[in-house]
Amino acid sequence: MSRRLVLGSLFLALGLSAVSAEEDVFRPEAGKFPPLEKAHSYRGELVFVDHVNRRGSIRVQSTGVFRFSAPRPFAMLPYAVVRYHGAPADLRDIPLGTVLQVRAFLPPDPKTSAVPVLPINNRQKADAGGPGTAPAENHVLLLEDEPSACQREGMVWRLKEVEVKDNEGTIVANREPKQGGELKAREETMSFDGATRVWRGREYLQIEHLIAEGAWPASGKKSLSGQSVLLGITWKPTPGNVFTRFHISDIWLDDEAMQNATRHQTESHKAFIRSRWMPAWIDTVEYAKFGRAKVTATLFGGMDPSLYADFKTGIPAMMNGVENTLKHTEGGTAGPTQMAARGTIRDVTKTLGNASLGSSGIQIQFETDLITEGLRPARVVRVRPTSWPDVHMPREEYVSDGAGFSIDQRFPTPAIFPNF
Repeated sequence: MSRRLVLGSLFLALGLSAVSAEEDVFRPEAGKFPPLEKAHSYRGELVFVDHVNRRGSIRVQSTGVFRFSAPRPFAMLPYAVVRYHGAPADLRDIPLGTVLQVRAFLPPDPKTSAVPVLPINNRQKADAGGPGTAPAENHVLLLEDEPSACQREGMVWRLKEVEVKDNEGTIVANREPKQGGELKAREETMSFDGATRVWRGREYLQIEHLIAEGAWPASGKKSLSGQSVLLGITWKPTPGNVFTRFHISDIWLDDEAMQNATRHQTESHKAFIRSRWMPAWIDTVEYAKFGRAKVTATLFGGMDPSLYADFKTGIPAMMNGVENTLKHTEGGTAGPTQMAARGTIRDVTKTLGNASLGSSGIQIQFETDLITEGLRPARVVRVRPTSWPDVHMPREEYVSDGAGFSIDQRFPTPAIFPNF
């Protein structure tokens, strides 16, 4: 029986058509950046982070009661893009409780997935939180908070009405295109309280300051006339029988305020990447005699342009093999600098046009006189211009390169995630 007929029979048994089965099953392949349009989209609250293994859990929003939804594990693809406050980020930068927009795929290789693998049609099932709260697409390409998503999509929140009592209350707001248009606005009622941060220019304000200025009432309702802002959104338990109501953690009243937050996050992430090295994957390897080799690699995307600018023709650099979690796999207690392949960047090229999400579109050719085991086509690596800081990784951020290492020795295993 052909593979197509076998798949058709299987999905018919699950209540799906053979055609939809063929169309829906998509897995990213090693050495290829997957198209964003094939990703499954969802939104939810970040409830757990294992930052060194680039994974966590999200409570996925659906039509059901939000608090009933069990947290669902996710893992970041090695080339995944994380955005927080409109800037590049790492999972460790995002506070628990933040509501995130997710674009994700099925596990590229279920055998080595860092999180539990679910049946392909799992998002069609409903649990206490409603349908769609446990998608099998749990390997993330794009993870971004609300202001990052709004900036990428050209959207803003327009405040319609505020109701205040004792420095807390609710806001009614529409999410709509910044420049206007025919796209239907999405209206939400969200809560705020005395801990909600308000940013205006270089000022940090509190709700009581808006009340003192007369912008908001001390008590009761007031129209805000569609004031354009960006919002940071989280979730908190809500009194009463409200199934889903999100909470406002931050309000950016103008562009300068948002730009300040973006600059701060950008600088934090630049320092992080320079200490952990730029991630990439290997496209080709040209082997020569006595361990010499030329390695062509594509740098991953989503970083600040100044980091890519540090990769120049003729500079000395180092390249080290890493696991798909981006943990260094060669070095152990000696550190990646001691064990990495050393050499020179012989060429830097930029792809014309827009690169796929996850790719910088920048290829480097790295020449070394002693290639290491981890530098093979389609493998993930990290690269460091020697002008970047030479620091040692904390123990949890590398995998021992001792004899007999296998993928099963990573820690902790997917078994850490509860089976709700």
